[in-house]
Amino acid sequence: MEPYKFRGHWITDGEFAALQPRHVFHRQLEKVSLPCDEHRNRHILFRRSFSLDALPAQALLHITADDYYKVYINGIFAGQGPAPAYCHRYNYNTLDVTALLRPGHNTLAVHTLYQGLINRVWVSGDLQHGLLCDLTADGEVLVCSDESFLTHPHTGCTEVGTAGYDTQFLERYDSAAPETGFAAPDFDDSGWQRAQLRRYADYTLVPQSSGMLEFETIAPVYCEQRGNTLFADFGSCYVGYLQASVRGAAGDTVTIRCGQELNEDGSVRWQLRANCNYCEPWVLSGGRDTLDQFDYKSFRYAELELPSGVSVESISLLARHYPFRLNAAMKPEYAADEALRRIWELCIRSQKYGVQEVIQDCMEREKGFYVGDGCYTALAHMVLTGDDSMVRKLIDDAFACTFITPGMVTCLDCSLMQEIAEYPLYLVSLVLWHYRLTGDRAYLSRNYTGVVSLLENYRTVYEKDHLLQDLDKWCVVEWPMNFRDGYDVDITEGQICHEPHVALNAFYLEGIRCANTMAAELDLPAYRDEAPLLEAFYAAFYDEARHLFTDSLHSSHISYIGNIYPFAFRLYPDEACKAAILAMIEKRGITDVSMFGSFPLLYGLIRCGRQDLVRSALKDEGAWLRILREGGTTTFEGWGKDTKWNTSLFHLTLSDAAVFLADIDQKALFG
Repeated sequence: MEPYKFRGHWITDGEFAALQPRHVFHRQLEKVSLPCDEHRNRHILFRRSFSLDALPAQALLHITADDYYKVYINGIFAGQGPAPAYCHRYNYNTLDVTALLRPGHNTLAVHTLYQGLINRVWVSGDLQHGLLCDLTADGEVLVCSDESFLTHPHTGCTEVGTAGYDTQFLERYDSAAPETGFAAPDFDDSGWQRAQLRRYADYTLVPQSSGMLEFETIAPVYCEQRGNTLFADFGSCYVGYLQASVRGAAGDTVTIRCGQELNEDGSVRWQLRANCNYCEPWVLSGGRDTLDQFDYKSFRYAELELPSGVSVESISLLARHYPFRLNAAMKPEYAADEALRRIWELCIRSQKYGVQEVIQDCMEREKGFYVGDGCYTALAHMVLTGDDSMVRKLIDDAFACTFITPGMVTCLDCSLMQEIAEYPLYLVSLVLWHYRLTGDRAYLSRNYTGVVSLLENYRTVYEKDHLLQDLDKWCVVEWPMNFRDGYDVDITEGQICHEPHVALNAFYLEGIRCANTMAAELDLPAYRDEAPLLEAFYAAFYDEARHLFTDSLHSSHISYIGNIYPFAFRLYPDEACKAAILAMIEKRGITDVSMFGSFPLLYGLIRCGRQDLVRSALKDEGAWLRILREGGTTTFEGWGKDTKWNTSLFHLTLSDAAVFLADIDQKALFG
């Protein structure tokens, strides 16, 4: 599809009009200071009225904003976006708003946010704010963003701290603010200022190839008045917004507390395990007030602490999620197994309500678009739905980040710079898996060029004597750290890892093998000869006496995770090694690995024909069944609430079990 050519201009308010963009991209180990004390948490509103003599057959709103927008036509919510992206391929959305227009007077209203923090959510902290839009009627531009728009800051949205890793601002929402109700057609904007053109707006715009969010209103399954507190249980963990309507006196303050679980006394645990304190004030106007917070949370429970005389007329949860249509079934031999069916449903629910505009890791602490485990969860989304848009977004955006460093960053479409050495190598496998599921040769050909460039960067920068070493990237190996089984390498984040070690080099060999497989599919010469690298790998890490792999070139320590990756990638040099690792797996199971080792362990078993061990791993009482036993309605960040110091109770990684439960040919998928 050809990109739409906007007639409108990037507009903003006086605070941002002349600000020069700040460069936020750098290598992780570079010492860069990016203060964000000014220009943060700016909620900037826009309005534009227009008239229609007659309704058009079709009206389309082409729109984008930096960082984010929510748009209303005649007071009715029309959509929000865009999905996070880099400026050189920035997303815009096209919304069909025909049904929202009416003859005569109409109003277009937009609530934009410049968050201004360096985090994993958006490319923010870069001093770039703005709105760009065209409203077309039957192909003719009716309204375009320019200085005829009116603008005003929303004074009813002020910060009361941050949540997670500076992930979002906690809000003090003031229903008495003069901007409340700004989207209504009859709102009085006579005191607003004219919008200003942005002086610096260097974007290359592309139509957002992934879908836009869908919304569901969730009623409480249980609601109870407890003294001066209204308690609501929405039955399961969701991602979204608390909605409530109340009546009270002007200046009354309702305290809002949200959480994913309860305290022992039955109150809401608003101090989440995942380092988010979901407690916020809501100031009332004196009439009937409706809560309208801008940013979202992950929660199941809510409490409203009410001043005397305040009454609640309604309460609900507005869940947001990526379009999800289940298009897969369980393997017939699994379908009658009650335990496996419950795990299947857990994974489906996690994917349906967890995937947002990107594949996030956790829904509250980070909200980050991570390349590593994101590859596994994006694959699961594709297997469950038949929709490959999330896989494509991950692949496309990962290659788009190479302007920062040819070796890629860890977290995409954001301003927090982190580099984990294994993650780009996960992506190489995802490119091949996508091809095997779709047969899209043209897409494979395009991505093969990027794969080779990536591997060449690793070869020229880090490979010495056929081993990767001297890594100026963090090597995570397994997470959390207590699942590394004493892995005997100093892989502390924030320093160079000089030691060649088994996990990273196993991923590297698998990446080269995948590239050679892609080359064969494309009728091209092999990318590289694997033999010299295999020889160096065995010489460095294989203990012939014990038939297992040591952790590093200079260590004799043997860890479980250090053998899972060579097993998964079929790097065992002989049957004795394969048998020895299988014996470890039979003894230690899946619960001695975690977020990064569990998926390779399962597909390693698929590759060597041990479906029996796949089934027993899935049914391990300490794995997915433990999540369910601990009351999980979505997959956790680990096997239990206490397996990590800051556990997210809505984390997508372990929903990847769906790939192994689905009725697909896993042997063909993983080769």
